[in-house]
Amino acid sequence: MSARKPFHREVTPTWWLRNPFFVRYMIREGSSVFVLGYTLVLLSGLVALRAGPDAYEKFLQTLQSPWALAFHLAAFVMVGYHTITFLAMTPKTTRLEFRGKKVPDLIIVVAEYVVLAAV
Repeated sequence: MSARKPFHREVTPTWWLRNPFFVRYMIREGSSVFVLGYTLVLLSGLVALRAGPDAYEKFLQTLQSPWALAFHLAAFVMVGYHTITFLAMTPKTTRLEFRGKKVPDLIIVVAEYVVLAAV
């Protein structure tokens, strides 16, 4: 048995604030909460639509509240950030070859934005 004391690095709850890379990473991961929230809003709209015209009208009125508008604005910004960072990450995670040569990262990203605009 070794008598030496093991090294344990202290990890604070704000460790990620010291490095801009990790700040952007944490914002990207946090943006997924807004993606989930907006998905739940859309699903509740479908449930209200299925429940009938009165329920759907009530759902639409709820979406016109200041809190709902603020959520939609925040969700739009966060989903946009999530999309941009996801599209920028794709060339790093996928190797695409054409006629035996690697396709440049810029071409992959531009193609993704073209498809996104088309959709």
